[in-house]
Amino acid sequence: MFRTKTVEQSIRDTEEPEHELKKSLSALDLTVFGVGVIIGTGIFVLTGKVAKETAGPATAFAFIAAGVVCALAALCYAEFASTVPVAGSAYTFSYASLGELVAWTIGWDLVLEFALGTAVVAVGWSGYVRSLMSNVGWDMPEALSGPEAAEGFGFDLLAFLLVLLLTAILVVGVKLSARVTAVVVAIKVTVVLIVIIAGSFFIKADNYSPFIPDSVKQPAGSGWDAPLVQLLFGYEPTNFGIMGIFTAASVVFFAFIGFDVVATAAEETRVPQRDMPRGILGSLLICTVLYVAVSLVVTGMQHYSQLSVSAPLADAFKATGHPFYAGTISFGAAVGLTTVCMILLLGQTRVFFAMSRDGLLPRFFSVTHPKFRTPYRPTILLGVLIAVIAGFTSLEELATLVNIGTLFAFVVVALGVIVLRRTRPDLHRAFRTPLVPLVPILSVAASFWLMLNLPAETWLRFGIWMAMGYVLYFAYSRSHSRLGRVGDDAKY
Repeated sequence: MFRTKTVEQSIRDTEEPEHELKKSLSALDLTVFGVGVIIGTGIFVLTGKVAKETAGPATAFAFIAAGVVCALAALCYAEFASTVPVAGSAYTFSYASLGELVAWTIGWDLVLEFALGTAVVAVGWSGYVRSLMSNVGWDMPEALSGPEAAEGFGFDLLAFLLVLLLTAILVVGVKLSARVTAVVVAIKVTVVLIVIIAGSFFIKADNYSPFIPDSVKQPAGSGWDAPLVQLLFGYEPTNFGIMGIFTAASVVFFAFIGFDVVATAAEETRVPQRDMPRGILGSLLICTVLYVAVSLVVTGMQHYSQLSVSAPLADAFKATGHPFYAGTISFGAAVGLTTVCMILLLGQTRVFFAMSRDGLLPRFFSVTHPKFRTPYRPTILLGVLIAVIAGFTSLEELATLVNIGTLFAFVVVALGVIVLRRTRPDLHRAFRTPLVPLVPILSVAASFWLMLNLPAETWLRFGIWMAMGYVLYFAYSRSHSRLGRVGDDAKY
């Protein structure tokens, strides 16, 4: 259960002709992927909610604090991705450092995170598109607008078709995916820059007063809806004030989720030792700067107490008498979610592919397409399953599972850096996480603190999913693992 797969074995696996992925991505492609998946509903929605309910204009500080937490994890990811340039991200990293059982744990966790994330984003995209269609007089039938719109049984046709279309694009090739993403990200970033530049002309200094409002205790949670830290330790988070900034950081952190997906494309990168750190850290830096700028503009345009929670950026422009910009923002949000959905699906299929190549999932799924050199079998399987889930299911209450899955991956990767430094000091590391073990320890502490602030109900659901994974591991994966088979080392 604790056998490790050496870095050399992992790299040799990538050279087997029928399991080899095409190397076509550059540092720019990776940075575009990162920006494409990070900038989603977070920047268009969370800014207003956090400013109005938790931090006021100091939301900018909350974004900086969340960016620092992500940067700690990103430094650990960058070392691993440049040292072990193999598909699978945190799964592959943990297999090389912490052992097979931990690798299975994180792989199973990522399957949940990416699959559920893709479905949730597809449903959100469908809502934006239906809203835009309604504005021009085109209304979807309720029965084809999803369970929520139909108030009962319904099928979200737009979400279903989006996932199928993105699945086809990913089968054809990751370079095509990168080109599509580049176009969409350009549109999305342009919309964000319009918000920043146009909105700066409508800023009123009075709206920044007070910049850090006086602190107020949050209403006490109850039962399974309460944060786990409150149930365990009686800690009561506060809104506003200095501590309110850190409370807000635990919320806006989820606007940064996605940079870890960049690491899943390491095996398809031309020069991963150089380009992976640039892609991971570059995309995180760009998004942090944009988030801080947007939060400063929107809280300057409208007093934080008057901000809309559902569509703060669009409604702030409406409040200043500029509805044109509001429509542009809604269009940008709809377009932007397309790339978020596609890159989450890409990350999902690469983790599944890596696990099947190791024998922990059926090897049938580890064969690449003879022409496109993409993992087409898991891509088609997962694409169809996720399309059906997105079509039939209302997933809002499950979205926090994506968050706990991401934070759990951060913890494992940070610990893996410390372990691999001790067990394999001889490895060539093109990028080295600074101040080891201090930076990884800080990353673990920060990620675990944010996990404790999630509802206890989320922890329960996460535990049930992981228990299902362990049953599968001991029933199938442990006995089919390539690493565990007698004489199988010769095949590496």
